[in-house]
Amino acid sequence: MKKKIITKPKLTRRILKKSFMSSITREPKKITRNNLEKKVRQQTDELKIREGQLRQGVDREKLGADRERIAEEQIHIQTKAMESASDGIFIIGAKKFNFPIIYANSSFQVLTGYTKNEVMGQDYFLLYGVDADLRIVEEIKETIRQGKSFHGEMLNFRKNGKKFWSSLRITPVRDVSGAVTHYVGIQTDTTLMKQRNLEIEEQREELLHVTRVGKLAEFVSSLAHEISQPLTAILSYAQAAQRMLGSREPQLQEILQYIINDDQRAAEVIRRLRYLLKKSKPTFESLDINVLINDTVILIMPHITAKNIVIKFQLNDSLPSIQGDRIQLQQVLLNLISNSIEAMESNKGSRELLICTSLKKTDNILVEVKDSGDGIPEENMKKLFAHFFTSKPDGLGMGLSISRSIIEAHGGRLEGKNNPDHGANFYFTIPIVMKIE
Repeated sequence: MKKKIITKPKLTRRILKKSFMSSITREPKKITRNNLEKKVRQQTDELKIREGQLRQGVDREKLGADRERIAEEQIHIQTKAMESASDGIFIIGAKKFNFPIIYANSSFQVLTGYTKNEVMGQDYFLLYGVDADLRIVEEIKETIRQGKSFHGEMLNFRKNGKKFWSSLRITPVRDVSGAVTHYVGIQTDTTLMKQRNLEIEEQREELLHVTRVGKLAEFVSSLAHEISQPLTAILSYAQAAQRMLGSREPQLQEILQYIINDDQRAAEVIRRLRYLLKKSKPTFESLDINVLINDTVILIMPHITAKNIVIKFQLNDSLPSIQGDRIQLQQVLLNLISNSIEAMESNKGSRELLICTSLKKTDNILVEVKDSGDGIPEENMKKLFAHFFTSKPDGLGMGLSISRSIIEAHGGRLEGKNNPDHGANFYFTIPIVMKIE
C-alpha cells in the first residue's frame, strides 16, 4: 500500500526560504576571507618594497637581467683590455694535437706579421718559422703537453722573415674538473732590450780594452824611459874607452865601435817607440759628470752584482758641465770602482760603494769613490801613484798612475786617503772651465 505524501504549501515555502538565506549568508563569508588574505599579502609586499626588499617574481627577473648585463660589460671590458695590451696575447686549444689558435689580439698580429684570418685555427707552432730553434720549440711542446707553464726567451721570425727576440709565457687554463682546456700566451718583444744589452756589453769590452792598452802603453813608455838611462851610460863608457885607447889595440877599438853602433841603434828604437806612445791631446767635449758616472756604473754593474756589493750615490744635480775626454774619464772611473770592489772582496761585513759629486769652491767639481774595505796601509800611502807599485798579487801597478796622468791632463788632481771609520776614498777634481790650447 503506497504511502501518501501530504504537501503543505506554507511549510514548504518556509523551508526553502530558510535554506536559500542560509546559502546566501555562507557564500559571502567565504569570499570575504579570500579577499582579506589577498589584501594582507598585497600590504605585506608593499611593506617589503618600502623597506628595500625585493618582491617575489618580478624583482628576481630584474636581478637576473642586471647580472646578465654586468657579465656582458665585464666580458666587453676584458676583451677591450686584451686588444689594447701592448704585449701579444693569444689563446690556443689544448684538446687538439695541433694546438690551434682561437684568439689573437692586435699586438700579436703586429708582432708576428700575420693577420687575424691567417692565424685563426692554424697550428701555433707553425708561426715560429723553419729557422726557429727546434730544441726550444720541442721544449715548449713538451711542457704544455704535461699541462705546465712555460717561460723563456727565444729568437722568432716574422712573416717577412725578419728576426726578433721575444719573452714568452704560456699558462694552462683549466675547467671546473681541473682538466686543461686551453692555453693563454703572452709574448713580449725584447729586441730593443737585447740590442741595448749587446751595446752595453760592447762598450764594456771597449773600455776594458782601452784600459788594457792604456796600462800596456804606460808600462812600455816607462820601461823605455828606464832603459834609455843605461843605454846612455853604455854609450858614454864605450866612447870614453875609445878615447883612452887612442890608436892602440885596433881589434879592441873595433869591438867598442860595435858596442857604440848597437847602443845607438837600440836608443833609436826606444826613441821611436816613445814617439809612437806619446800621448796626443785628448778629445774634449762638454760632459755631464753625473751622466758619465751612471753610464760607467751600468757597464760594470754585472761585476758589482756578482760581488754582492751595494752601490749608493750622492750626486749633486745642479752641477755645471765640464770639458773632458769621455773615454779617458770613464777609464779613470772604471779603474777607481774596480779597485774599490777588489778592496772589499775579503770584507765579511757590509760591502758598500758610495760615489759622490759636489762643487768644490766655484771652479771645480769633486768626484769621490768610497768603499767599506780595510783601507790603505800607512806604509803604502806615499807609493799609491808610483809606477809599478801594487798591493795585488797579479797587478801591474799602473792603474792609478795612468788615472792620475789622465786627470792631470784634464787640469785636475787625483788623490787617495782613508775614511774616518773604515775603507778608502779616492777622489779627483775637474775644472768647470778649462782653457784648451
